[in-house]
Formats: sequence, structure tokens, C-alpha cells
Amino acid sequence: MNTQSIIKDSSLAESGHLKISWAYRHMPVLRRLEEEFSSKKPLAGERIAICLHLEAKTACLAKLLQDLGAFVAITGSNPLSTQDDVCAALVELGVTVFAKYNPSYEEYTNFLNKTLETSPTLIVDDGGDLVSILHKDKQEFLTNIKGGCEETTTGILRLKALEKESLLKFPMLAVNDAFSKYLFDNRYGTGQSVFDGINNTINLVIAGKTIVVSGYGWCGKGVAMRAKGLGAKVIVTEVNPIKAVEAYMDGFLVMPMLEASKYGDIFITVTGNKNILTKEHFQNMKDGAILANAGHFNVEIDLKALEAMAVEKSVIRKNIVDYKFANGKRLYVLAEGRLVNLAAGDGHPAEIMDMSFSLQTLCLLYLKENFKKLATKVLNVPSEIDEKVSSYFLEAVGVKIDSLSLEQLDYLHSWKL
Repeated sequence: MNTQSIIKDSSLAESGHLKISWAYRHMPVLRRLEEEFSSKKPLAGERIAICLHLEAKTACLAKLLQDLGAFVAITGSNPLSTQDDVCAALVELGVTVFAKYNPSYEEYTNFLNKTLETSPTLIVDDGGDLVSILHKDKQEFLTNIKGGCEETTTGILRLKALEKESLLKFPMLAVNDAFSKYLFDNRYGTGQSVFDGINNTINLVIAGKTIVVSGYGWCGKGVAMRAKGLGAKVIVTEVNPIKAVEAYMDGFLVMPMLEASKYGDIFITVTGNKNILTKEHFQNMKDGAILANAGHFNVEIDLKALEAMAVEKSVIRKNIVDYKFANGKRLYVLAEGRLVNLAAGDGHPAEIMDMSFSLQTLCLLYLKENFKKLATKVLNVPSEIDEKVSSYFLEAVGVKIDSLSLEQLDYLHSWKL
């Protein structure tokens, strides 16, 4: 078993330590969990493999799990979201890291494999990459796995497909579907970080522009809400009639993408599906339209079709590729069609990831204690874990709430009037 880290440059560690320190300062729930559990070392003997966007907030999670007694190996879940200075700092902190910014496809795949070759007992996944490789190519490590946690909507879809075919070999907790995750991370985290990434990249005003948001799940709701708050006119495209009604009732224009493609100044895909923006849409778009993706994989914008249509392609600014058409029209793609909030920014705010990563921590503790009793399925996060994270967050920000009396509790659990 090789636990020798592979990173770009160990000399970058000082900058990484500063980033991690800043993030941890703004993650009070994680700090509370450290106070509660670090002396007990409840994860002693566990080997945890993590595949997440490898930046400062994720580093705080890895450091905490190590402080709780685990061996931790980590890799990045997106080639453009890994921060090399954070990787260097983590190695100095004793975490095994296989990652660097913008690796080749072969390097990226090798990093995933190396992470699994540390013989993990628990998994933290983002998009289902580790679980997928375990089931296809690294089955010799399956017997060690007690269970895992999935961070994303896309990953849960892949896990449920595995479960449906009776192929899933260990319990996976759907952390993404916990209330303390998707109501805040997916909505407020994505909403803010998408525009952090876009604004840092294009340096143009949002107010007055028409923004087309494709997908009105919780991430799409957050993006549309932030676009509206910045003064944009917002069009939503959807395939689900219930979500389309939500968008309509929330005050947004709703129409098919073929129609919306005529009007958009900025297009943001947030669906988790492929080929959301295709040749027919590119043909419809106005000159200068900007295309960004906030879904998990870089398949939402059909880049192959766009390249085939363009007569010229050039990088005109960091994270902006200019596609010039024969008629002189130009379309601009941000961050290679990858997650714009992480590939062109620092991702979700620290306070948001504090809740998500606290859920991950408590779920790993739950898996360690209960894996023998759990079904080999995609499982919901226990409500007591979900509520504990939100309670700790409220405590950290100084907010108090009411509690039910015994009489009220009896009333809620009785069928009598």
C-alpha cells in the first residue's frame, strides 16, 4: 500500500496554511465537533478516502477527521477546482494527498485509483467517482468498506442506479439530501458562489442583463434568486412541470431552451444532465452570449458541437474561451464548461460548507458505529444528525428558538382532538 503523496509543489504550503486557517475561523460547527470528539478519537483505526473539491474548506474537513483519529487520503473531484497550495499544506499536516490543479485525464484517473489503493474503510464521495471505480475496477478493496457518504445530487443519482441494479456493495448515506445540506449548500452556497465565479471572470455588470437558468432544483433556485437580486432579468428552463410552476410562481419567465436561447446574455446550466445547450441553441444565441455551467460534470454544454461550429477558438481572458463563428458571431464559454463556482472561483462560502462538512463528519461516525445494522442501500441521513448540525449552527450565530412543551408533543402524536 503506497501512501506517498503526489502533489505539484510542496513549497506552496505557507499560502495553503493561511487559506485553511481563514476558512476554519469561519466554520464554527466543525470547531464545535472538534471540541466534542477530538480527545475521544472516535475514528481511530479507520481509513477514510475523500474525493471532494480540494480547496481550503475541504482541507478543514480532512484535518478534523484526522484529529478524530482517522488516516485520511484525499483527491480532487474536479481537475480545475484543486488548489495546489492547499494540497501542499495538507501534506505538511499529515494528510495523504493525490491531486494537483488541471491534471491530464490520465493523471486525474490515477489520483482516484491511488486514493482507493490506501485500503479505505469509509468513503466521502462527490459525484460518485470513488464508488464507481470501486465497483468497476477496484473490487479487491470492496471488502474493507463499511460505508460512505455522497455530497452531490449527481452522485446520488449514480448510486441509486447502482442500487436499482442490485450492484451496490455497501451502505451510502445521501448527505446531499439532508435538509441541513441541500436547503443551504445547494441554494445559498451555489447561488452566491456561481456569481462569485462569473463576476471574477467576466468583470461585467449583471444588472439589466437577461440570464437564463436551466434547471430549477435547489441549486437552480439559488442561482435564479441571486441573479434577480443582482438586477438581472431571469428566464428559467425546466423539464419538470412542478418545478416549472415553482419558477413561474416565484416570478420568473419560464420557457423552452430553444425559445430562451434567443434572449439570454448569460446562460447558466444547473441540471446534472448532459447536452442542455446544443447546436440548435448556439445557432439561436445572440453575439457575445456567455455560457457557464454549475452542474457537476462538464457535459451540460455540448462543447464538441460548439467547436465544430466555430471557425476560430481562442483564450481571451483567464477562464474565458472565445468561439468565433463564420458570420462573426462570438460565444464565450467560462471555465471549460466545468463548475464555474469552483473552476473560476473559491466555491461555496465557508459558513455554508461548515454545515455540509459537519454533516459528513457526523455521518462517518454514524457509519462506523452502525454499519453492521445498515442495509446495502442509499440511505437518508438520520434526522437527529440533520437537526444537530442546524442546532449547532444556530448556537454559533447566537440565535435561539422555541421548544415544544410536553402537552404540545402529546397533541402532535395523538389522533384525538
